[in-house]
Amino acid sequence: MSAADEGRSLGELVASATGELSGLVHDEIALAKAEIRQDVKRALFGSVAGVVAAGLVVFAVPLLSFALAFWLRNWWDLPLAIACLIVAGIYLVLALLMALWAKRKLGKISPPERSIRSAKESATVLSRAKPRPRDGDSDEAAGAAETSEARAVAGDRAGSSA
Repeated sequence: MSAADEGRSLGELVASATGELSGLVHDEIALAKAEIRQDVKRALFGSVAGVVAAGLVVFAVPLLSFALAFWLRNWWDLPLAIACLIVAGIYLVLALLMALWAKRKLGKISPPERSIRSAKESATVLSRAKPRPRDGDSDEAAGAAETSEARAVAGDRAGSSA
C-alpha cells in the first residue's frame, strides 16, 4: 500500500479498485476490437482477390479465349480445337495462381492472440485475489453461530421435557 492509500477509506479504495478494473476490461475490449479489425481487413483483401479470380473465370475467359484461340489458329496454323485447349490451359493456370494468392491472404487471419493472452493473465490475477474479512464480519459470524447453538439447545430441552 502506498503512502497516499493509507489515509483513504475502505470505500474509496474499493471505488478506486473498481475503476481500475473497469479500465482494464475496457482496454482489453479495445485491444480485441483492434485485432479483429485488422483481421477483417485481411479477410476483405483476400475475399476481393477471390472475387477477382472468379470474375476472371466467369466473364473474361470466354471472350479472351475465343480471341486468343483464333489468333493461335491464324498465327501458327493450328487446328481450332487445339488452339482452344491451349487457351483454356492458360486461363486455368491464371485462375489457380489467383486462388493460391487468395488462400495465402485468407490464411493470415488469426484469433486476437494478444487480447486472449491479456484476458487470461487478468483472470489469473483476479482468481488469486481473496477478499479479506472485515473486523465486524468475524464477530457477527461468531454471534450467529452462538445464537443457532442456543436455539438447538433450547429445542432439545423442550423436546425432552414433553
